[in-house]
Amino acid sequence: MKIVHLCVSCFYIDGFGYQENELVRQHVADGHDVLVIASTETFDAEGRLTYVQPREYVGTDGAKVVRLPYRRILPHRIMRKLRAHPGVRTLLERADPDLIVFHGLCGWELLTVARYAERFPHVKVFADSHEDHFNSGRNWLSRGLLHEQYYRRILHAALPVLQPILCISVDTMRFVHEVYRIPEKQLEFFPLGGRVLDDDEYQRRRARTRAEFHIEDHETLFVQSGKMDAAKRLIESLRAFAKVPSPTARFLIAGSLDASIKSEALALIDKDPRVRFIGWLASDRLRDLLCAADLYVQPGSQSATMQMSLCCRCPVILDDVASHEPFVQGCGWLVRDQGELVSAVLAAAADPTGLQRMSEVAAGVAARMLDYRQLAARLTR
Repeated sequence: MKIVHLCVSCFYIDGFGYQENELVRQHVADGHDVLVIASTETFDAEGRLTYVQPREYVGTDGAKVVRLPYRRILPHRIMRKLRAHPGVRTLLERADPDLIVFHGLCGWELLTVARYAERFPHVKVFADSHEDHFNSGRNWLSRGLLHEQYYRRILHAALPVLQPILCISVDTMRFVHEVYRIPEKQLEFFPLGGRVLDDDEYQRRRARTRAEFHIEDHETLFVQSGKMDAAKRLIESLRAFAKVPSPTARFLIAGSLDASIKSEALALIDKDPRVRFIGWLASDRLRDLLCAADLYVQPGSQSATMQMSLCCRCPVILDDVASHEPFVQGCGWLVRDQGELVSAVLAAAADPTGLQRMSEVAAGVAARMLDYRQLAARLTR
């Protein structure tokens, strides 16, 4: 099957483990002919937003990637919100796809895809949504002008050619229904997933990485990762961990520290010899770290690493929001405030046997809901 993944309304970042990467990688592994059409937005080595030059190349996920600039109708800061790119129609015509996957509902090029699909009705078109009330339309200008006027009108114009809209979370389904006014019957839960590891690979990664960071078998390893700003609640995690009396508890932090929390976070890290900040990790190295972990901590804003952690058999501590509820069924804690976070951290540190039982439950959740082999196959059926 010939498949085009359009990543012009979202990031496509080589070497990472986001949904776009994983679905592309799996479709390539399954033998499909895959093209990625992407914007020039990416991350640098420190996880900061940056831009690359338009070009064509074979990406780290094994597919051909074509990066397109924004149209130069208005200033760049506006065009990156309108998300209009030259050459999309021509690329679609050359690719002659059987399946188009449009990642993100927000962008002009969804109209280009709709017009193409109207000409070639055999082409199946999926669009997924990552938008929710926490990350989109958070001020009146963004919500009223961009989402309710611009993006919604484009989406409704494209709706006749779309398969059910794939929503990555319960909160996303609510946002798409309430803001874009899409009937609930046209929405489908399609969670961010991960790569489910077999026993041998999991144990190999776990042993190697624990040895690398000098984590003994009897020690309990907590991990938190991501682009750490105040919303990630790393400071709160560090304060909770400081209350753990056990000398066999360890805490590794991967990612980047935003300037708003950096000095306070480093002070707390330096105060506790059990805690270490290890910096930014590429996707596969992060997977190694999660295999080594006994618990993944994410008490703040949502991140795709949560799903990756479950696929690496980690019990979890997560913020108590609707989108996390389907995943925390016997394999972790949902926390609403600092008191509940402290209680969860203390309970986890005090019960290594309980964490092992939760790890087995996490593996089951991942196999049922999060395996990208199954998610990718859903698109090609």
